[in-house]
Amino acid sequence: MLTNAKIDELFGIKESYQAPDVLMKVLFDKRKREELFKKFLEHEVNLDNDWFHIYFEEEHSNKAKLNQDFTPMAVASVLSQLAGNGPGMNLDVAAGSGGITIKKWVDDKMAIGFFEYRPSLCFYQCEELSDRALPFLLFNLAIRGMNAAVLHGDTLTRKFKQVYFLQNDEDGYTTFSSINIMPHSDACKNYFNVNEWLEEPIQHIESVGSETRYLYQGPEEEEQLSLF
Repeated sequence: MLTNAKIDELFGIKESYQAPDVLMKVLFDKRKREELFKKFLEHEVNLDNDWFHIYFEEEHSNKAKLNQDFTPMAVASVLSQLAGNGPGMNLDVAAGSGGITIKKWVDDKMAIGFFEYRPSLCFYQCEELSDRALPFLLFNLAIRGMNAAVLHGDTLTRKFKQVYFLQNDEDGYTTFSSINIMPHSDACKNYFNVNEWLEEPIQHIESVGSETRYLYQGPEEEEQLSLF
């Protein structure tokens, strides 16, 4: 069972406040990241729930300044049903650590079917303002092998620091996602409706083999955006 103490132990920290900074550094070292994923999976193999929901609310949420309260899973379930399940693109605004997106991912897989599901059939776009929630969100999406974009910034003003692009390069049911950071190009700015960049661009590309990566390969269309 992943208790708060066990999560701190797996992160290699003594105090929970250290977790976001430590995790953010590990996430951008693919070898260390996947080693950490495997350690977590030794203790918890059920990917249907957000492991960090309680941990983040108790240790890292900023209710006074940012009004951070995570969506109860019962509400997430209703939202998923209202959105409909199966192949498609999905948007989660104020995503936190990704609880609603995880629930939608679980329902999408069930609707598609175990033998028919491929990560490229579904694409998830998450938008999150909090610096402290961001690493948990990236962790949750990547360990589940999702294809997703994470926009770090303000959904209302469309001012963002970075756009992170997660891709399951092998399009496999049990493989992890690569983590890339999108360039601050006009194509990226237009595609994600970014009004302003709040930080300098960061060079970090893990997905290789083609100049163009597919964001989503639905049954009738393909949407693509160059990472380079």
